[in-house]
Amino acid sequence: MSYQPAEAERSPVGVLIVDDQLVFRHAARDVIEAAGPEFVLLGEAVSGEHALAAMHDLHADLVLVDVRMAGMDGIETTKRLHAAHPDAVVVLVTIEDPLNLPSEVGFCGAADLVRKQDFRPALLRRLWRAYGR
Repeated sequence: MSYQPAEAERSPVGVLIVDDQLVFRHAARDVIEAAGPEFVLLGEAVSGEHALAAMHDLHADLVLVDVRMAGMDGIETTKRLHAAHPDAVVVLVTIEDPLNLPSEVGFCGAADLVRKQDFRPALLRRLWRAYGR
């Protein structure tokens, strides 16, 4: 018989936000906080390079990565995060219509792609139920 910890005994899901726009980082913080005690913000990164360094220290369970960033974009960041931390769930976020994004979005190792406009606590919980451990 396997042991399943009760909901209250589970560790919170550690989240890392990766976005070069302060406005979205603030909005994502609010969503994570509103999602309840199941989620905890571990940190924020303003670039792909910063995200890779942060993951080395933080070991986040869930990483929200903006597709369009200066320098290393979200697609390359996701490829590298996925290679270095295969247990982490990486979700790409974008303000753009997904049809206007490069085809590499579907092949970079991201669990999903969501629009920033749709990012709410219920969506965060659904993403973790669908892709988390």
